[in-house]
Amino acid sequence: MHVVLAGGGTAGHIEPALALADALRRQDPTVGITALGTERGLETRLVPERGYELGLIPAVPLPRKPTPELITVPGRLRGTIKAAEQILERTKADCIVGFGGYVALPGYLAAKRLGVPIIVHEANARPGLANKIGSRYAKFVAVSTPDSKLRDARYVGIPLRRTIATLDRAAVRAEARAAFGLDPNLPTLLVSGGSQGARRLNEVIQAAVPSFQRAGIQVLHAVGPKNELPQVDNMPGMPPYVPVPYVDRMDLAYAAADMMLCRAGAMTVAELSAVGLPAAYVPLPIGNGEQRLNAQPVVNAGGGLLVDDAQLSPEWVQGNVLPVLSDPHRLYEMSRAAAEFGRRDADELLVGMVYEAIASRRG
Repeated sequence: MHVVLAGGGTAGHIEPALALADALRRQDPTVGITALGTERGLETRLVPERGYELGLIPAVPLPRKPTPELITVPGRLRGTIKAAEQILERTKADCIVGFGGYVALPGYLAAKRLGVPIIVHEANARPGLANKIGSRYAKFVAVSTPDSKLRDARYVGIPLRRTIATLDRAAVRAEARAAFGLDPNLPTLLVSGGSQGARRLNEVIQAAVPSFQRAGIQVLHAVGPKNELPQVDNMPGMPPYVPVPYVDRMDLAYAAADMMLCRAGAMTVAELSAVGLPAAYVPLPIGNGEQRLNAQPVVNAGGGLLVDDAQLSPEWVQGNVLPVLSDPHRLYEMSRAAAEFGRRDADELLVGMVYEAIASRRG
């Protein structure tokens, strides 16, 4: 059996694809896996690091919304579709699983030409152009939110790294807090704007830290590798404020925390829900508004708070986040609500869809 994955470009597309690849290998160590990618995407590093074959195709960026530029897409895609066809033929692909982005669309169109079964996974609440098109030809469509707009979609969640999907926060909390130099017993806020950080979140939390410390709450703050680390003057006896450039073990950061202040990317929302960590979500104010839609379901379920970027301020954090961390019962209820909404088994459910699609073709 050989499965081709199409999810290059950003970590939000690549990580779910690699989580599926790992799940396929656990099910059958002999399965062949090839990931489509381009020379300019993160996949050139991430895919080989995880031990999977990378098949390169030319990059053809897609417009995010229907525009007159769409008319030129088929012509520009011709060469990259042919390259994707050659990879599908060379690997004798039994199916293709696409995760959206500009790598996925040529993969879908090549698979359609060759009669290779297509599975689409959409991580965002608002589907992108590639997956809208791919879903028309797909055997199966999997989505991360229960109210997706894609037709005949199955709600499975987002395939997660095993370190996250299997995380028992309570069991490793002491180890995690020790790893970051945190007090083992104090309520803990984790702050991160994603892998690159978010200046707005950084500025707000730095202004709010003293009020958290006075309330007996410690803060672990991933500022982003390109942002300047703030000067820290932790007074003796005060809860620690620990700024770090980057966290490469998010499982430990989640285990150390009782609540998080963060953006609302689809992967972040899925991971926090899966591990039962409540959050104050601050959707990115650019794009097509999908980050607010990503966070809304878990917030509606009681597993988080939601605030517009323009409304985020030290006063908002002090008035909304600090009271949650100071109330063990409310913190417990929000954690429970997040965990009930979260899905830890999306990778296994997607493996089942792969086998269904292949069986339908062979049958």
